[in-house]
Amino acid sequence: MLRQRILTALVLAAVAILGVLWLPSGVLMLLVAGIVALGAREWLQLIGLPGHGARIAFHGAWLVLLLLGWLGGETGFGLLLVLLAALFWLLPVPLWLRRYAAEPALAQPREWWVISGLVVLAGGGVAFTVLHDAPGYGPGWVLLLMFLVAGADIGAFFAGRRFGRVKLAPQISPGKTREGAWGALAATALVALAGAAALGVPAARWPAFLLVCALTVIWSILGDLFESMLKRQHGAKDSGTLLPGHGGVLDRIDSLTAAAPVFLLGLTVFGPWR
Repeated sequence: MLRQRILTALVLAAVAILGVLWLPSGVLMLLVAGIVALGAREWLQLIGLPGHGARIAFHGAWLVLLLLGWLGGETGFGLLLVLLAALFWLLPVPLWLRRYAAEPALAQPREWWVISGLVVLAGGGVAFTVLHDAPGYGPGWVLLLMFLVAGADIGAFFAGRRFGRVKLAPQISPGKTREGAWGALAATALVALAGAAALGVPAARWPAFLLVCALTVIWSILGDLFESMLKRQHGAKDSGTLLPGHGGVLDRIDSLTAAAPVFLLGLTVFGPWR
């Protein structure tokens, strides 16, 4: 099982890195759309949305949002959608998680999950591709975002195994610990400093850059918890079985869909970086 998980992770990482570096933004958008489509399918299966027409409407809605966001680029509707997605993660989600932790038996209406799915999937997809294509940013910044999320996962895993004592959110994800979260932030600092040097961020701007990266990783952890809450409320262990050793697509992109809008918003608010 561990070997299968590692092999799948290596293949996914290679495809993601090569896609970000070599694919034109337009082609990358199509790849992201395919990933969002798979994630949307799993989201609908988890929430059990009834009716063929309702499912078609959901898929049509996220596709329209993606197209409008991409056509808007780094201005207009694209940034508006990213802003709304970032505000969704910054404001309602922490309150939602806290409420669920206090009352795990309290189920959210299906309509909330439908709306959340559109914001999570479309907002994350648009933020990812806008960052890839926006003037002043580009593939290097997308790679940094991916390395931040991956580094945080690795840091949390090893710190949690070595030092983990206090559960972070036992009602939502029993395996996560506060010590693991601190490990994630420690790894974030290392990745952020390396990224700042590689991307030419002036040393005077490093404190603000570290802040943006730390906030990004904090909300990537919340994204992971949010998907765990979704699965727990609907009685599922994984979002799917597509990826051997990893579950479904949502299980792999949950942190990134939360991190991407927050990262782009933070870069926009605290920039420029050169």
